[in-house]
Amino acid sequence: MHFFRYRKFINQHLIGQMSSNRCDTVIQQRGITETNSNMCKGRNTFILASTNVVTPICGRAGTPHGDMTRSTTPFHIIVCTLKNQGARRPHCQYRGQAHTAYVIIKCEQGHPVHFDGDIMYVN
Repeated sequence: MHFFRYRKFINQHLIGQMSSNRCDTVIQQRGITETNSNMCKGRNTFILASTNVVTPICGRAGTPHGDMTRSTTPFHIIVCTLKNQGARRPHCQYRGQAHTAYVIIKCEQGHPVHFDGDIMYVN
């Protein structure tokens, strides 16, 4: 069961490179919607990293954060926020913003399965 959730996490939240103006295209290509519906997802965050950098958050590169795990180092992320609330796929329009943040994820059997949030990094 966790393998399916891990694959979904990768599809919804990991991308090697992406600019903040590509939210509409990437979300459409990946078929990201609200769970079990055709509704546009209100907010989706992409971590600009590969699985071999994000998966270790579930181990040595993470620290407990309630029942979740927080990364010990910040990541470059793109936060896509829906502009046209209540829209249905394929009419989703997003505003993207680039940030650097610690990410909070849920891990199962050593793999990330849910993106819970981010904590903005201030340098």
